[in-house]
Amino acid sequence: MGIFWTSIQSVLAIMIMIAVGYFAQGKGWFDDKFSGALSKLIMQVALPASIFMSMMNHFKPEQLAKLSVGLLYSVVSITVGLLISWLVVRVLKVPKGKRGLMMTAMNFANTVFIGMPLNQALFGDSSIPYLLVYYIVNTVMLWTIGVWIIAADDPTVGADGTAKVKLDWHHLIPTPLWGFIVALPFIYIPWLRSHLLVNFVTLTLTDIGALVTPLSLIYIGIMLKSFGIGNMQFDKNVIVTLLGRFVLAPVIMFALIAVGVKAGLGMVPVFQKTLIIQAATPTFAVLPILATTYHGDVKFATNIVVSASVLFVVVVPIIMVLMG
Repeated sequence: MGIFWTSIQSVLAIMIMIAVGYFAQGKGWFDDKFSGALSKLIMQVALPASIFMSMMNHFKPEQLAKLSVGLLYSVVSITVGLLISWLVVRVLKVPKGKRGLMMTAMNFANTVFIGMPLNQALFGDSSIPYLLVYYIVNTVMLWTIGVWIIAADDPTVGADGTAKVKLDWHHLIPTPLWGFIVALPFIYIPWLRSHLLVNFVTLTLTDIGALVTPLSLIYIGIMLKSFGIGNMQFDKNVIVTLLGRFVLAPVIMFALIAVGVKAGLGMVPVFQKTLIIQAATPTFAVLPILATTYHGDVKFATNIVVSASVLFVVVVPIIMVLMG
């Protein structure tokens, strides 16, 4: 009952913030340019600050070394998932503008907003370092490989058959990832942290970073109202994406850990359960924003985020029961 109630509370918080955007849009508070401006604020300001402060607060060099096995499992799990999802979108002949969204939605999670409070409730504060292993892999791979996959699927690029997607640093090192890159010297050089990260700087970055999830969810609410919530459909692509997120991803992680343990790459049980739970958390909340940025199917992205957040309340108790 405790697991079920924790899941419900996480989902309710998400739905309330989505509702704020939905009803505010319905009241006509936002003009047509607001959603685009909100997207830029999240992607170029709030996300880098959030990632930077997460690194400052939770990671230490010696800790990273001890948790390297979890890093390996997380990287391989997401990589295998991406390869399988690549095959899936081609077998199903998913249209351009939706393929990249589908692949990333199946493999990248809303780790911090839902994953962290849930992990604390299920396994206690001692599980936080294990959670952050998955978080950093999820974040780095999302804002490099994931963003590039969505950008490469931009239907406005190469529409005439002549232009091709160009691999540039904006795709490989998107703005949010600079929060991670800039954080590294502060982690490994204590002098930088003690002399440059004075109190007002950390407070400012923390507050700005805290905007990411609420603004992203409000954005989803705006999109829902714009498209009409009654128009949401659980078509074949949506159902397959949800199965990929809630079934395929945790199964891949479970299988890798099972094989790894037999090969001598063991972890404590809490670490194993944390990675499996995080692999099954809902799709990351900024998916509709990336869809907007790269001219993808925003309605499809919104469908995925909202439905995954709702179904999560059922999925987590099932996974916990299966793990024992």
